[in-house]
Amino acid sequence: MAIKTILVIEDDRFIGEMYVRSLQKAEFDVTWVVSGVDGINAARAKKFDLILLDLMLPEKRGTEVLAALRADNPPTITHVIVLTNFDQDDKSRAALQADADAYLIKADITPRRLIEIIGQIDK
Repeated sequence: MAIKTILVIEDDRFIGEMYVRSLQKAEFDVTWVVSGVDGINAARAKKFDLILLDLMLPEKRGTEVLAALRADNPPTITHVIVLTNFDQDDKSRAALQADADAYLIKADITPRRLIEIIGQIDK
């Protein structure tokens, strides 16, 4: 199954706009929301192939969003990439990595590299 639709849950306007522009240029259908609650609602309202999930969000943190969507029966989401600049302790990072397809530090990832990673998940 090819990844075509992506939900970006990111509250930083600059980063969100950069992801949306880059993903649209790569011909993905992108929806962008800026809060955890809006992210849950959007993911439950439409089937997305992938969610790019920030951890530090208003209203609900990314970890809460991920837990809520994974708890749906059947789970609302299939593929998730966690993107953060928030430094996690090893135990928290390991738990997130187990429940996501990738765990990336925003400062280390260019839009081009993000698209490459999405392509690897697609296989």
